[in-house]
Amino acid sequence: MFNIEAEWISLLIVGFATLFLVGEILVNAKGIFSILGLGFITVYFSSFLDVGMFFVMILIYFIGLLLIVIDGKVLNDGTLAVIGTVLMIVSVGFASPNWLAGTYAVLGVLIGGISSLFFLKVFKKRNMWTKMTLFDQLTDEAGYSSINQTYKSLVGKTGMTQTDMRPIGTVIIEDQEYSAITQGKWLKKDTEIKVESVDGTRILVKERS
Repeated sequence: MFNIEAEWISLLIVGFATLFLVGEILVNAKGIFSILGLGFITVYFSSFLDVGMFFVMILIYFIGLLLIVIDGKVLNDGTLAVIGTVLMIVSVGFASPNWLAGTYAVLGVLIGGISSLFFLKVFKKRNMWTKMTLFDQLTDEAGYSSINQTYKSLVGKTGMTQTDMRPIGTVIIEDQEYSAITQGKWLKKDTEIKVESVDGTRILVKERS
């Protein structure tokens, strides 16, 4: 059993745990990040909980991580990722001995998760959330000039949503299907839309007024 005396240390321990565990999801760190993250989160939970509650709370924490992985690999709409983040926050919050330590722990989850995005600039990223973020943008430099010009010609045109936009979905413009994204707004299927802008193959649409 470990002993955390200062509440603010919860911020560091949970922050590093989430940083490395989410980092392992985002980039290929060959398991090193997962080992570090597991070590930090084990220290946190074992500092405040008996054996029974330790396994319950750490299970909830890792279910949250699993939901994030499923969202990134399968759904790509962010719903399970949000639920997973909430589960992680709940687990560290309820495991804390008082509200101050719990607040620091919750901040650790949020700060660690956000900070893990910096790993994308250094390490090889995994194939996660490709539909939501539309990473595979085609550029003129990559030899896709004709495709780019076709996409750019869509600006200002109208069409209809083929699927629900959450905020990613499929639209039909001039009898052609395209993957598109809204500015965070969810639209139902069969909603009339207008193309606002195009960046590579990233088509930004809005509901036609």
